[in-house]
Amino acid sequence: MNEIINAFKKNKLALISLIFILLVIISALFAPYISPYNPDKIDVNAILQPPNPAHMLGTDQLGRDILSRLIYGGRISIEVGFIAVSLSLFIGIFMGAYAGYYGGVTDSILMRFVDIMLTFPSFFLILAISAILKPSIINIMIIIGLTSWMGIARIIRAEFTQNREKDYVLAAKAAGASDSYIMFFEILPNTIAPILVSATLGVAGAILIQASLAFLGIGIMPPTASWGGMLSRGKTYIMVAWWLTLFPGIAILLTVLSFNLIGEAVRNALDPRYSGER
Repeated sequence: MNEIINAFKKNKLALISLIFILLVIISALFAPYISPYNPDKIDVNAILQPPNPAHMLGTDQLGRDILSRLIYGGRISIEVGFIAVSLSLFIGIFMGAYAGYYGGVTDSILMRFVDIMLTFPSFFLILAISAILKPSIINIMIIIGLTSWMGIARIIRAEFTQNREKDYVLAAKAAGASDSYIMFFEILPNTIAPILVSATLGVAGAILIQASLAFLGIGIMPPTASWGGMLSRGKTYIMVAWWLTLFPGIAILLTVLSFNLIGEAVRNALDPRYSGER
């Protein structure tokens, strides 16, 4: 933990990114209390107003407040990002742990399955599944989680392969510990660095995928506010109402960039191969 704290102290961009993400999370959690307006409230007297004192980021084609919809859209993005990544980590850790620990036939079978999954273009696979299933935020989270675990599985497999013959593992085996205990209570805690990095970068990727799906009209259906959906509907008015696309675009850019910078800082702090380069 001290290494992570020191890394953020040295890396000002990562620290700013962390503060920004915390603000987004806090805004998402307390959206009903800090949002200036109901995000779905239609006001025919405030249609396509540019940023002004009453509506700091302007209004959309239905007179809805952009700032309020950004705050609630952030709630969707953070929820999708964290839950989808939690699911992908759960699957990836189990697949990678069993493949790396047992090796041999188990490793070959599981890794060939991973290779097969990697041959499918992930985004198009997500599009196909999303088109078949009923559009909902739950389905989007599950779909993203089920199609994004392969990378973490390969990372965990490599870590377990390196650690399974180390002294502390052999000592645990000699003490009569079960394979499950050794995998998840002895080896897994020593692979926390790549897990944290993968999780952080995975949240950024999940948010970007969700925004892309919403932009294409898949998943989050109107009138629910989402950043991708706001971009999609705002593109029609881009020549007369620039704020409809600018502010959601900036929100997506800063959030994804911030998670990537945080992941980079965590990797540099916990992985000696990278920290040694600095």
